[in-house]
This record gives sequence, structure tokens and C-alpha cells, in this order.
Amino acid sequence: MLALKRLSPLLACAGIAVAAVAMVAGLISPGPYPDALNLTISEYAALEGGGAIPFAMGALGIASFALVAGLRAVKAPVGVTAERLMLTWSAALVVLAIVPSAAPGPFMDLSSQVHRYVSIAAFVAMPAAGALMVTRFGEDERWRVVARPVEWLALAGGFGLLAITYVALPGDGVLIGLVERILLGTEIALLGVLAVRLAQLTWVRETARASQAAMS
Repeated sequence: MLALKRLSPLLACAGIAVAAVAMVAGLISPGPYPDALNLTISEYAALEGGGAIPFAMGALGIASFALVAGLRAVKAPVGVTAERLMLTWSAALVVLAIVPSAAPGPFMDLSSQVHRYVSIAAFVAMPAAGALMVTRFGEDERWRVVARPVEWLALAGGFGLLAITYVALPGDGVLIGLVERILLGTEIALLGVLAVRLAQLTWVRETARASQAAMS
């Protein structure tokens, strides 16, 4: 349990940072169809033939699992529903990383459908989890400092969901890639806020214990 408390914040922070860098690298790398603004992330990854984007999704999914484990280890006031939503987000990202966005042969349509519905689950889960955590964080002295950032990021994620729904349906997919990436960036930022606060609390506690041990 002690090792879990120490390693979870590091894995979460490192995974989120690596995922963000890999995602940016995947978008600026030259490809056969570089119009990232009008392609969903899954479509862009399919045309790129894999590479940085699946790696980023996998890293982010693993980091999110580590974050949930770390929050549970320090008894953060997350709540059961919010924790399950975060686990849904984490699992969805791992699925998106493993399942090809466009499998060859007869499985092409199935692979595309899996990416579509799993992506929807992921995009909805994190803003909903953030919204559920706001009140609990506001009532906890350790987590009160991040309650407002979590609230604003969850709100931004909610607006992002409305925007992507509009773009995907009556908007005919125009600039869907831009909206999707902004929404994903908001959700990564939400994870980052939680991971940094978890790391702060863990390191402060470890520092205090080390100081007490040195004085005794």
C-alpha cells in the first residue's frame, strides 16, 4: 500500500505528460491527409497508420488507472460514481489504443463502430466525473484548493460535449477534429490537476514523516 501511494502520483503525472506530448507530436507529423481539424482523432490515427496517437491514448489510459488507484489510496473524496466514471474513461482509452481504428477486411466497420462508441463513452465520462467531484472537494480541506479548477474544467468539458454534438449532427462534421481535440485537452487538464494535487499531498506527507523520523 505504501508503494502504491508513492508510485501512483508519479505514474499518473508522467503518463499524462507523455500522452500530451505524444498527442501533439501525432498531430504535427506529416501524413497522407494532414487535415486534422476536420478529422476525428480515430480517423486521423487510421490515416496515419497508428503511431503517436494510439501510444498517447494507451499512456493516458494507464496514467488514469494509476490516478484512480492513487486517489483511492489516499482516501480522496471522489465518490463511488465519479470513480467508476474515471475507470470507464481509463478503460475506454486503453481500448482505443489497442483496437485499430480501421481494421482491414470484414472487420473494418466493426472496428470503426467500436471506436465511435468507446470514444463517446470516454468523452462523456470525465466531465461527468469532474462535476460530481466538485462539491466533495469543496468540503474537504486537503482538496478544496482544486475544487474551483475542477469545476471550471468540468464546465468547459460540458460545453465541449454540447459543441461536439452540434458539430457531429447538424454541423455535418465541419471542424469536428478541432472541437474533439479541444475537448480532449480539457479532460487531460482535469486529470493533470488531480494528479498534481495527489502528488503534492503524497510528497508533503512523506516529507513530514521523514522529518519526524529524523527528529526522533
